[in-house]
Amino acid sequence: MTTLDPLASLSLPGAGVPPRRALPKAVSPSPSRQTARSGLGPYGLFVISWLAPVALVAVWEVLARAGWISPQVLPAPSKVLTTAWKLTLNGSLLLDLGTSLLRAAVGFAIGGGIGFALGTLVGFSRLAEAAIDRSVQMIRAIPFLALLPLVIVWFGVGESQKIFLVALGVAFPIYINTVLGIRQVDPKLVELGRVRNLGPIQLIRRIILPGALPSILTGVRYALATAWLALVVAETIGAQSGLGFLAMDAREFLRTDVIVLAIVLYALIGIAADSIARHLERSLLAWHPNFGDRR
Repeated sequence: MTTLDPLASLSLPGAGVPPRRALPKAVSPSPSRQTARSGLGPYGLFVISWLAPVALVAVWEVLARAGWISPQVLPAPSKVLTTAWKLTLNGSLLLDLGTSLLRAAVGFAIGGGIGFALGTLVGFSRLAEAAIDRSVQMIRAIPFLALLPLVIVWFGVGESQKIFLVALGVAFPIYINTVLGIRQVDPKLVELGRVRNLGPIQLIRRIILPGALPSILTGVRYALATAWLALVVAETIGAQSGLGFLAMDAREFLRTDVIVLAIVLYALIGIAADSIARHLERSLLAWHPNFGDRR
């Protein structure tokens, strides 16, 4: 994937200094130097990052098998895995998982697109900020549960209600971080682009967008977590499928193993989504000293 470097194609004639050297050095060492000093490679650090979760699951299993934790309160991990296998064989788990993933993906695409568009508009225009930002911040302050009755009146309890809540939750982190990223672009880089006679479109593509990408991608990571939070709220009301429905249906029959399974799946999906976002950071920000060497 092609990386975006705001200084890759900009240099003043006769300056005698490569563009990258014009950037101030970071106060803290780069991730690659920190990894070298620790004496561990990226895969060693990856293994260490999983030690605590694996140890926690092992302790959980031991305590559950020893009878110190009641199965009605918290079933053993092995019991949860057995339940997952049975639900996978009869097809219900894959159906609920696919339904939730589809809702989250559609809601994320809609909300992310709206948040990015509004954030870009506000980031470039003080007039747009005056007209839009206060209303956006007021809506952002309203909890999901407070909006849920009104959303049900608007959309009923079908798919539209769930996608709307996901889109609403996703839009705000991307909006805020897009505005922040655009406003934090170094004015010297913008001036350099103007000296090089870059037009507005080229200025945005070569200078402003690459400079704002770290903040925008941070917003994407926050939005991914918010998407699942909104989806859990949406799927607890009137849903006939999905992970939220699976957990709520299990509650009626005191199936704590199914409830824990749904929670674990939410956690695993969140980790996978965050890993995808981090991969985007490494790919799109390979030129950046604080992102390019991350694993």
